[in-house]
Amino acid sequence: MRNKHIDSLRGVAILCVLVLHFTLAYGLKNSPLGDLLPAWLLRAAFQGNFGVTMFFTVSGYLITSTSLRRWGDLSRIDIGTFYLYRFARIMPCLLLALAIIVVLGTFDVPFFSNSDGDVDRPASYFFIAAGSVLTFWHNQLMQTAGYFNYCLNVYWSLSVEEVFYLLLPLSCLLLRRNWLIVLLCCAAIVAGPVYRSQHTDNEIFFMYGYLACFDAIAIGCLTAMLAQLAAPNALQGRILRIMGGLALAALYLRGIDGHEVFGFTLVALASGVFLLGSSAEPVAAERTPGKSLLRWFGRHSYEIYLFHIIVLAGMRNVMTKESLGYAARLPWLLLFLCLTAMVAALVARYVSEPANAALRRRSASERCVQ
Repeated sequence: MRNKHIDSLRGVAILCVLVLHFTLAYGLKNSPLGDLLPAWLLRAAFQGNFGVTMFFTVSGYLITSTSLRRWGDLSRIDIGTFYLYRFARIMPCLLLALAIIVVLGTFDVPFFSNSDGDVDRPASYFFIAAGSVLTFWHNQLMQTAGYFNYCLNVYWSLSVEEVFYLLLPLSCLLLRRNWLIVLLCCAAIVAGPVYRSQHTDNEIFFMYGYLACFDAIAIGCLTAMLAQLAAPNALQGRILRIMGGLALAALYLRGIDGHEVFGFTLVALASGVFLLGSSAEPVAAERTPGKSLLRWFGRHSYEIYLFHIIVLAGMRNVMTKESLGYAARLPWLLLFLCLTAMVAALVARYVSEPANAALRRRSASERCVQ
């Protein structure tokens, strides 16, 4: 059964990312919001990378808690099944997204080609660029090549998560003791701020590097292990969610600038508090939650993440920032959100969900035969 609080947090996180990318593309200052909202609140639109940190924390929490439920202990993870399930969830719609970007980029369509930075790279560079996404080092490629492809460069965070998925079962099977796994997570939490402190002048390093992000994932892992040991009751869970939510709002409004070293760790800790509160046993009224647009965005956050940038790149080919008028900016933002949701829903229904189910069924049938 899905957890409505976690889906809500993921919904908030993906909306933060969507607003960031729209604001970078079109801006919101020259719109009715620019007149209605104070400058400090408008600046919040540029803090979307904190939303990515929330995602990392949620990923660490969900993968760890799911593994604990499925196998009882992290040392008993079935590594083959673990990798198959991750492949089945990640790869089908990622391959579709990459195919769209590569085809359009090969025909030199603006915002799809490898010409986003100072160097105009040929279509053949897609072998390296798309290949780096599929082999988990796109963020490292960006550290040497910079921003070079408007669509592909958004997928840096997927490389971080894929390396985490690769390392988690190996680490658990190698260490085998929970206290050693906790120690490894603590080491990652310490390493994050140390690494970021050495690269505060370059966002590709302090936001996109493996060590810059693993502290958030580690906090999610530790939260899941803590929830297994001592899950809060309903009242405690509500208090923790309120505390975590308020802390996230305060940190988000404070922003990234000037807080590059510890800001991301604090956002991850606040997310962990919220997630720990979400682990509380739901009261009767919460067992059958009603429909929520925010939770829908959370449930489809992966498809939205992959395809929103393709939608936005297409819209930028239709309407430039300079030609988009004052009154049209908010309707254009609403159109972006609606088109992204529609594409994500179609991809989920016709690609992600059937492919995921088919790959899992095939694996189950092969194990039965064996």
